[in-house]
Amino acid sequence: MTTKPSKELETFANPHPGRDYTIRIRIPEFTCLCPKTGQPDFATLHLEYIPAARCIELKSLKLYIWSFRDEGAFHEDVSNRILGDLVAACQPRFMRLRAEFYVRGGIHTDVVVEHREAGWSPLPPVDLG
Repeated sequence: MTTKPSKELETFANPHPGRDYTIRIRIPEFTCLCPKTGQPDFATLHLEYIPAARCIELKSLKLYIWSFRDEGAFHEDVSNRILGDLVAACQPRFMRLRAEFYVRGGIHTDVVVEHREAGWSPLPPVDLG
């Protein structure tokens, strides 16, 4: 196999750094292991961010997400670690990660973590209706 999991996140120059715009990425195949039982945990990750100077390169994101497959992690910890690594890689104006873990043992967990650049605030919403 030529492609392997990796913790390295690549970025590229934001083609429109002067404009606030939202990038939304849905990752429906996230897996890690329960640190208590070793059983697999599955989640859909919902990532949205407003880039500053850099954007996340998608193939490296795929390999980064893949790197958690054999790693034991609590939902709260892995969600915060992923957000921290993504923020460190691209230093966005705003980033939110929602980790929607599948039901196991009758429990459904959503973890939402956010980053906001110091001094940045969103533009007011536009109502077209």
